[in-house]
Amino acid sequence: MTQQNDLLSALQFDNSFVRELPADPESENRPRPVRGASFTRVSPTRVSSPRLLAYSREVLELLDLTPAAVESASFAEVFSGNRLLPGMDPYAACYGGHQFGNWAGQLGDGRAISLAEVVNKQGQRWELQLKGAGPTPYSRHADGRAVLRSSLREFLCSEAMFHLGVPTTRALSLVTTGDAVVRDMLYDGHPRPEPGAVVCRVAPSFLRFGNFELLAAREELALLEQLASYTVRTHYPELGKPGPEAYVAMLAELSRRTAKLMVHWTRVGFVHGVMNTDNMSMLGLTIDYGPYGWLDNYDPDWTPNTTDAQGRRYRYGSQARIALWNLVQLANALYPLIGSAPPLEQALDVYRSTLETEQRTMFEQKLGLCSLTLQDEHSSDKRLVSELVELLASVETDVTIFYRKLAGVRADSDSLDDASLIAPLLPAYYAPQELSAEQTTRIASWTRRYLARVQQDGTPDAQRRETMNRANPKYILRNYLAQMAIDQAEAGDPSLIAELLDLVRHPYDEQPERERFAEKRPDWARRRVGCSMLSCSS
Repeated sequence: MTQQNDLLSALQFDNSFVRELPADPESENRPRPVRGASFTRVSPTRVSSPRLLAYSREVLELLDLTPAAVESASFAEVFSGNRLLPGMDPYAACYGGHQFGNWAGQLGDGRAISLAEVVNKQGQRWELQLKGAGPTPYSRHADGRAVLRSSLREFLCSEAMFHLGVPTTRALSLVTTGDAVVRDMLYDGHPRPEPGAVVCRVAPSFLRFGNFELLAAREELALLEQLASYTVRTHYPELGKPGPEAYVAMLAELSRRTAKLMVHWTRVGFVHGVMNTDNMSMLGLTIDYGPYGWLDNYDPDWTPNTTDAQGRRYRYGSQARIALWNLVQLANALYPLIGSAPPLEQALDVYRSTLETEQRTMFEQKLGLCSLTLQDEHSSDKRLVSELVELLASVETDVTIFYRKLAGVRADSDSLDDASLIAPLLPAYYAPQELSAEQTTRIASWTRRYLARVQQDGTPDAQRRETMNRANPKYILRNYLAQMAIDQAEAGDPSLIAELLDLVRHPYDEQPERERFAEKRPDWARRRVGCSMLSCSS
């Protein structure tokens, strides 16, 4: 039995999307409008010398693959797109979307090619998708390739988000291609060749809001109903027989999931960067890790995306609002199947109510407090949380470190003088020696009010600390850490990828031997491209 057959015997294919939805009747792989179809069959374009750089053992297990399969030469061949296994039926999906608030028409998988759907021994369905595997009819004028820096970032962040407890697509592998890809990273007229790579990302489905939007915009209503029916049947079977009631219920459940997702992003300090409707998952997952970023210092106006630098539509503090806007666009797309607005509006109300409940729970956990009252604008709890948010933004504060240090402040330390009281929090400030007397007083005043609330609950310090440290990660995939891994990998040393992957497997745990990865952003990374801002060019 060959190594290739070993892989084939483990991967059990069941390609429901291409089996149940209509294909593009044309087979020519050239940029063009595609109508009356959900996808186009297209094969990946070969690369010169694929080499496995990294893989996730957890995702490997999800697919019932073994480490021996990874070590085979065929693994890099298959997951770079050079070889198709029997049973694979590769395609690129057709969808549209709103980009930065404007309708963009047809978009589609321009550099993503889904190889197949795998059903594992637990009956879970996993779609295998290669990003950077070559052009498709949706590539417009692009080459369909991806560079190492963006592929590495997506590989690591997919797994980091999973271990943080954030709903997300996963990543199986990162393969370099041996081919150069020319990119103008900042769109400033300075293109240069970069090493190419392919990441295999994995999810139950990569269906997006935009799959539905495009069909509604084109008034392809029979296909819209067919897609909605497939989605309910395959991914929301608990909602019953496909039909108008099930489609409304699907929107309500998706609204709930999306609200929870936004609160998770807020909790860990994640900024997606490109919340276009074509980047919104029909399963409530984080998808399409492009110019994402993590908050270093707390700034609700920060966005990592250079394309959004002026309008800041997708800044950290606006993500929850934008998610609702995007859900409204999906509701508009589903309207022709429902024929009445009130049921859709009620489904969208689930987003608002879930967001309110989840935000309250988030602050209870992040602060280790019980039964916060946040609905009443005049409540002391509401003022406590609001003033904290203002305080974090008023002086350059590493928000990840702040919450971890706050967990260690003893409840009975409120009688200390200001300097002694806030001493445990000083490592969170980028320039603690420059805190003014007014800032010191303000931080101490808030901390005393917080400790009074802790004392009101009567929660033991150890229990509060445990609660807070389960909600507030010590380790995130800081922007500068990812950039360091990119720099080293481009220089031929991939070792930091493996170390960071192992680090993010336990983001809430103390890892004394890796304390350096929990440090504040260094000065060299403050304005460096890749650490402070990124573009969509990858």
